[in-house]
Amino acid sequence: MLNSILLSADTSAVSVEQFLICTAASLILGVMIALVHCYKNRASKNFLLTLAILPVIVQVVIMIVNGNLGTGVAVMGAFSLVRFRSLPGNSREIGSIFLAMAIGLATGVGYVGIAAVLFVIVALIQILLMVLPMIGENQYEKDLKITIPENLDYQNIFDDVFETYTISAELNKVRTVNMGSLYELQYRVVLKDQSKEKAFLDDLRCRNGNLNIFCGRPAVNREEL
Repeated sequence: MLNSILLSADTSAVSVEQFLICTAASLILGVMIALVHCYKNRASKNFLLTLAILPVIVQVVIMIVNGNLGTGVAVMGAFSLVRFRSLPGNSREIGSIFLAMAIGLATGVGYVGIAAVLFVIVALIQILLMVLPMIGENQYEKDLKITIPENLDYQNIFDDVFETYTISAELNKVRTVNMGSLYELQYRVVLKDQSKEKAFLDDLRCRNGNLNIFCGRPAVNREEL
């Protein structure tokens, strides 16, 4: 099952039937990679299309280059030019691209079974890690922005409210808004009880004169490799 379906490393020995089997496996696994990448993730149609066809492209390149040093050097130079005309992606995008390339390499030398097993293992790990809560992740963590008049001392004005509704509250940034007549306080808070978020905001409104309050998910930095 995990052996190569190609009889020889020489590309001239690859039959039409073997080529079509490898190509079909590459295309099917590429589409499945794109579907797994969409799970709990946003991706453009162009990127998903790239993931779907990348294993086929790599597979054909490997079949053509196999045993030909000059062609291999030319292909390496072409891929290096593509690298400098591409924008860096986040860590999950790069992981999916490497998976697609690995599957293309495997099918390019006939190891269709290994390519399928590799996809199943990596896909299961990705889905499992997306479903399970990660260490350090807190679903009750919020970004909180409170607007107050300039005549209020913001140092301790909300301490008792935070003590009632939050596990922790950290003031990250203070800036002036509305031509300096208002202050905007930016906090990172962890709520004790998600169901009491409205009561928490109502108490804050009583302190800041019913000015603007924003409470939402923490901003996630874009990870790049």
